[in-house]
Amino acid sequence: MADPKGFLTTGREVAETRPVAERVKDWNEVYVPGSLLPIISKQASRCMDCGIPFCHNGCPLGNLIPEWNDFAYREDWGAAYERLHATNNFPEFTGRLCPAPCEAACVLGINQPAVTIKNVEVSIIDKAWDSGNVTPQPPERLSGKTVAVIGSGPAGLAAAQQLTRAGHTVAVYERADRVGGLLRYGIPEFKMEKRHINRRIEQMRAEGTRFRTGIEIGRDLKATDLRKRYDAVVIAAGATTARDLPVPGRELKGIHQAMEYLPLANKVQEGDFVTPPITAEGKHVVVIGGGDTGADCVGTAHRQGAASVTQLEIMPRPGEDRAPHQPWPTFPMLYKVTSAHEEGGERVYSVSTTHFEGDEDGNVQFLHLVEVEFVDGKLTQKPGTERKIPAQLVTLAMGFTGTDRENGLVEQFGLDLDERGNIARDADFQTNVPGVFVAGDAGRGQSLIVWAIAEGRSAARGVDRHLTGASDLPAPIRPTDRALTV
Repeated sequence: MADPKGFLTTGREVAETRPVAERVKDWNEVYVPGSLLPIISKQASRCMDCGIPFCHNGCPLGNLIPEWNDFAYREDWGAAYERLHATNNFPEFTGRLCPAPCEAACVLGINQPAVTIKNVEVSIIDKAWDSGNVTPQPPERLSGKTVAVIGSGPAGLAAAQQLTRAGHTVAVYERADRVGGLLRYGIPEFKMEKRHINRRIEQMRAEGTRFRTGIEIGRDLKATDLRKRYDAVVIAAGATTARDLPVPGRELKGIHQAMEYLPLANKVQEGDFVTPPITAEGKHVVVIGGGDTGADCVGTAHRQGAASVTQLEIMPRPGEDRAPHQPWPTFPMLYKVTSAHEEGGERVYSVSTTHFEGDEDGNVQFLHLVEVEFVDGKLTQKPGTERKIPAQLVTLAMGFTGTDRENGLVEQFGLDLDERGNIARDADFQTNVPGVFVAGDAGRGQSLIVWAIAEGRSAARGVDRHLTGASDLPAPIRPTDRALTV
């Protein structure tokens, strides 16, 4: 282990964030550049190298956390990077975006603050990039087999990289104008600067992966035609059908899905717009939905100069400690303050939107809400608690209900769906159509980035077995896995 007394002598210390007044004026990542590495060796020393490291089970990727903690403590960054990349294609993504179910499962976390696993992870990979240790790994020989990957989010990119390195010729199809899926257009720049995606894509291109942007399978290119061109297809198109709010006034102007609002802000950073077509500047903003996507809307609204920001959540405020029904090492629902929440705004829990009110021009002006509570397990409105709040821009961040059914992809392939409306697959991630596989949210439903990468890696093994009869690629999970993180 790193330091036998590290967890006794060293307290938890996390990455330092820039002052709020400074960071809301730009779109750079919120953390102080270079502040993490000087403390990371000490933080890694807190790892106890447990006999049963539950952090492995907390992470769907099966990351070798105690091993790279030990190397980081000894400042053997090359070895730490090798162990990190052994299980995770994109630790610079997960180290910034994952909610860290591994830390929730950390044995030290039973009665002390858990090891800062995410901070150690991102420090190792950032140092590897800065040191020039992250290089292309092209295959030694080609298999002669071709694979199409639909979608360039974390699941699609992981599957594509694994299959390319196995020797197959891989083309990734992305309907947006740039590669990255929700990493590119769903995650704000202040959470992850897009340079991290760009350099990983360049590595993948150097390995032989090909990218085709601006092509939506089902619309621009029929799924059946794609199937004829390639020996196998991996569907990693995500769960992009957003949950809507069918209440009176929903048709008013100024009410948008989060994934209509957030991508436009990112496109400004890409240079496509000077001012986004949908902006919070000078407006009273209401964000409906208390999850990470809602927090992304909050932080974006702050940077656009909103007059006020209010985030609504229908569920009660979570506790700051584990509830009895969420014991260690499960992933608990806890009250958390993200960097976006530190920047201001109001968070309102246990409320439900009843209707919207607009002006004579059809623009939303107010949101009417009512307090709710659970009575005999049923969500019930509390009489006499109705009120309205100013709302000139409303974003709906209430999650997603499944993969896109409007582009014809599911029907053109002839795919079966499971009871939850996701694309059904077998133990090798293969659908009912031979040679067509599915990975990530399209088959799993809305989930975490670590699950997406794990599914992409596992699906790649299924494809490789299908094409060659055997595979040396790792498979971290099975389609039915839920582990401790859901």
